[in-house]
Amino acid sequence: MASDSAVDAPAVDHRVDATDDAVHGAWNNGLEPVLTVASGDVLEIECRDATNGQLGPDATVADLATLDVDQVHALTGPIAVEGAEPGDVLQVEVLGLEHRGWGYTLVLPGESGMGLLPEEFPEPAIHVWDLADGVARFVDGIEVPLTPFPGIVGVAPAADGEHDTNPPRAVGGNLDVKHLGAGSTLSLPVEVEGALFSIGDCHAAQGDGEVCVSGIEAPMSVTCRLTVRSDLEIDRPRFETDGPFTPTGSDEPMVGTIGLGDGVREAARDAVCGMIDHLHAERGLSREQSYVLCSAAVDLKINQLVNEPTSTVSAYLPESVFPD
Repeated sequence: MASDSAVDAPAVDHRVDATDDAVHGAWNNGLEPVLTVASGDVLEIECRDATNGQLGPDATVADLATLDVDQVHALTGPIAVEGAEPGDVLQVEVLGLEHRGWGYTLVLPGESGMGLLPEEFPEPAIHVWDLADGVARFVDGIEVPLTPFPGIVGVAPAADGEHDTNPPRAVGGNLDVKHLGAGSTLSLPVEVEGALFSIGDCHAAQGDGEVCVSGIEAPMSVTCRLTVRSDLEIDRPRFETDGPFTPTGSDEPMVGTIGLGDGVREAARDAVCGMIDHLHAERGLSREQSYVLCSAAVDLKINQLVNEPTSTVSAYLPESVFPD
C-alpha cells in the first residue's frame, strides 16, 4: 500500500475490512452495524473501488460492456457510534488515506445519460492510472498530483427503506468534495440512533466537477476519527479544510476556458467543451483523453450568476500537469 495523504495520526482503535458482510450498496437505517465504536475512536476502514471490484488494474474498455452499474457504489459500514442521537452532529476527521497503486477514470456510453457531455461521447472509454511518487500518470508525460479523498462520507437518513447512493443528501453521502482529504473535518447531522456511518468511493484525484462521471477511482484505506458533538446543531454537511486549492498548494499558472449559458449547467458544459477543444487542438490529446483529463484535473468555478439570463463558469487546468 502507498500513502500519499496523511497527517500525524494517533493509534488506530479499530480496523474494518471490506468483507462482503461489511459492504453495502444503499443507504438504509435498518442495516445492522458491522461495528459499534466509542465517540473519539480512530478507525482504519478498507474501501473497495466504486464498482465493487468489477474493474481492476488490467481493465480495458471491453470490461465496461459487462459492468453492472447496480453495484455502484460499494460502501463500507454501517458503523454505529455510541451516544449518537438524532439532532447530534457526527464529526469525521480524515487522518489519512492509502491507495493500492492504481486507479481508473471511465466514460460510460452516451446512451447512459451520465456525465456532463453524454451526447458528445457515445462510446465508452477508460484510462487506468499508475499511482506512484505522489502523482497519477496519464499519457504523453502528463502527471496529475494525487489528492486522495473519500467521495462518499455519510450517515443513515431518518426515512426508512433503501435509498440510492448516487444523490448527495443532508446527511452526507456522495458529496465528491475533493477537499475532504487528510487534515479535513466533515460535520454531519445525525438523524438516527448511532448515526450509522458509512464511507467509500475513494478518489486519488478529481477536478471540481468530475465531469465525465468519475474521478480517479481507486480502492483505498481511510483512517478517520468519529466524534459525537451534542453541543452543535446543523441541518446540512459542513467542513473545515486547508486544501490544497491548487495542485501545488500555491498560486500557479493556469489555462482557462470561459463558458456561457442559460444556467450553471449549460455554462459548465460550454466551458468543458472549450477545454476539450483546447487540449485536442493544442496538446494533441484525443477528445476522449481530453474528457478524462478534465474529469481528473480541471476545476470548474462559477464566475457570476447575476448577469441574467446568462451565467459564467470557467474551466481551470494547471499547466504544471504537462511535462513542459
